[in-house]
Amino acid sequence: MRKELLSTLLLSVFSGYLYAQVQGTVRNVQGEPLPGAYVRWQEDKVGVVTDGTGRFHLDSRGNNKYIIASCIGFGKDTIAVSAPTDSLVIILRDMKELSEATVVAKRTGTYKSFSSIENVDMVTSAELCRAACCNLGEAFVANPSVDVSYSDAATGARQIRLLGLSGTYVQMLTENIPNFRVAASPYGLGYVPGPWMQSIQVSKGISSVKNGYEALTGQINVEYKKPQQSDADLLAVNLFGDSGGKIEANADATFKMPHQWSSTLLAHYEKETRMHDGNGDGFADVPQVEQFNAMNRWAYIGEHYVSQAGVKALREQRNSGQTDHGNHAAQGNPYKISIGTDRYEAFAKNAYIFNHEHNSNVALILSGSWHRQDAEYGLRLYDVKQSNAYASLLFETELTKMHSLSTGLSFNYDGFSRRFRLEHDKSLPLRHTDSHETVPGAYAQYTYNLNDKLLFMGGVRADHSNLFGLFVTPRAHIKFTPSVYMNFRLSAGKGYRASHVLDENNYLLSGSRKIVAEVDVMREEAWNYGVSAAFKIPLAGKMLNLNLEYYYTDFLKQAVADMDSDPHAVIFAPLSGRSYSSVVQAEASYPVFSGFTATVAYRFTDARTTYGGRLLEKPLTSRYKALLTASYKTPLEIWQFDATLQLNGGGRMPEPYRLTDGSFSWSHRYPAFPQLSAQITRYFRRGSIYIGGENLTNFKQKNPIIAAADPWGDRFDPTMLYGPVHGIKAYVGVRFNLERK
Repeated sequence: MRKELLSTLLLSVFSGYLYAQVQGTVRNVQGEPLPGAYVRWQEDKVGVVTDGTGRFHLDSRGNNKYIIASCIGFGKDTIAVSAPTDSLVIILRDMKELSEATVVAKRTGTYKSFSSIENVDMVTSAELCRAACCNLGEAFVANPSVDVSYSDAATGARQIRLLGLSGTYVQMLTENIPNFRVAASPYGLGYVPGPWMQSIQVSKGISSVKNGYEALTGQINVEYKKPQQSDADLLAVNLFGDSGGKIEANADATFKMPHQWSSTLLAHYEKETRMHDGNGDGFADVPQVEQFNAMNRWAYIGEHYVSQAGVKALREQRNSGQTDHGNHAAQGNPYKISIGTDRYEAFAKNAYIFNHEHNSNVALILSGSWHRQDAEYGLRLYDVKQSNAYASLLFETELTKMHSLSTGLSFNYDGFSRRFRLEHDKSLPLRHTDSHETVPGAYAQYTYNLNDKLLFMGGVRADHSNLFGLFVTPRAHIKFTPSVYMNFRLSAGKGYRASHVLDENNYLLSGSRKIVAEVDVMREEAWNYGVSAAFKIPLAGKMLNLNLEYYYTDFLKQAVADMDSDPHAVIFAPLSGRSYSSVVQAEASYPVFSGFTATVAYRFTDARTTYGGRLLEKPLTSRYKALLTASYKTPLEIWQFDATLQLNGGGRMPEPYRLTDGSFSWSHRYPAFPQLSAQITRYFRRGSIYIGGENLTNFKQKNPIIAAADPWGDRFDPTMLYGPVHGIKAYVGVRFNLERK
């Protein structure tokens, strides 16, 4: 009894020393370190700032039990510390999430952000290594929400679909800066190499007003590797090759310098070494692409001032069309497609933190890009140059723990210069057009947090376009968390975008369809409503994650691509009637046994638009998608096995026409089809070797190109594409990582 009493007295007397020595790391929800975060004891007025690796060390001789951590753009939170430690990991949520920080283990793979006020899928670097993720377009193989498919069977242009609608309604961001807009959108998914990406965040439904007004169905934000990360490799190399003849090499190196500076250099090269025609229609199944891509970025992390800047350059050449060994290749006059692209980008992000306690800061974001694309589709030409300048000035502060405010000003400029010929007739002169759009804007966003049980985020922004005048964008989110095992979300808001119909859809020139555009630029406007529920259900000693969601997008104005009214033309015209998309999805994930996790998901889509006075299903849009993914890592984490099986539901084809023999040019509907991919990875101390296969079910769309034997005729059409063109494809890759000592 005396020993217990003495122990209690000693514990009371020396409690300050128990809490005195606390070391750890501050990270975000992706597990990335947060340099420049401010950490202090609750009872102390002065704290410390995390270093370039997110590390901190607190020393206090008071009776301290609670640590307060904050960082620019993230919510301030209080963490109870019950014992001295040198490995405390604090996870801070984004400012818009405003959820209490939690000490957790680093996550892997794809998971739902349970704490975010928005419905967000988090795709980590571990997930990107589970498949042949050569670029952003191949990063969603195991994602039930995002579909990625080829836009046509000739150019290799890829498009994503989110909430049953084209990727042009998704705002693409790189590190929360709008990117790959308009002229870059047809092939932009190939401009982000997979090994460059640290993580991807997919936000479904209407998003925050902070990044602009363009997100009608959601946002996809890519985070590149950063030099200030504590786990940044000194050198990382990735070599890849597949059975189709593609080779790829990636490398990045990170340099830590004195005075809180760091830099990363990233390089990428890829090439399709041969033109393959597996289905024997005389056309290349996959275009020959050669791409050079390089990026250099810098970071400075100070106590009050944080800065990041970078430059990026890309050159790409893609060639496609009739193969010289094809059965139907025209002698002396082959149908060729050639697309050359040069793209340069630069960005700078600067922030000054003037009050750590309230996370008060002001930030200035600047970015610019120059994009040139010269495209030849047979005798059709479409050359476009786009210059973009973007600026955003933001102020954020936590008025109290319950009330937060974010305000800002923005400016966006797009300038275009075009030279084109839309007909297969060299005698016709080339047409030239120039245009520009400037959009200054302002926003304000308020967040209310009631003990992390009830969150409300409401925002409004006003923008003025020199083409369309003043427009207002309201958006609101509500999140209710009755317990740690469930939450419910509601969202509603409006989105706008300017549709540049020829710049965004010039790949349609690859066929013989006539392009009819009533105007070059059309304003699109839609409301988006969403409801979702997330549950964590204890089951057999493990946690079952269950997510249910429903989204409805209703267009008020839309640039409709009508391929039904005239089967030999694409008519771009303003919406006259209704256009909507309704999507319901269910997803469940469960760790079946140690090291093995399975995810099953099902999504049903009802997307309809008025074409020629008729409300019809959107063509080439699958009605449903079923997905099953499985991942197993051996106990010593030496081997990893991954597989993804998806069943893509059937859908409607554009209206066919009758041939001279009375048959239809193509079927009215396309069937459901399965796709299986798998990969095996062997890990070593400084890297890994992986082998895998895509489309192991070997499903190939029959006759993906209509009238392939006569590409100069008026029936030639490679845009009737709904499924894979190539069959089974095997690949092998090597990763090498030299860690920093």
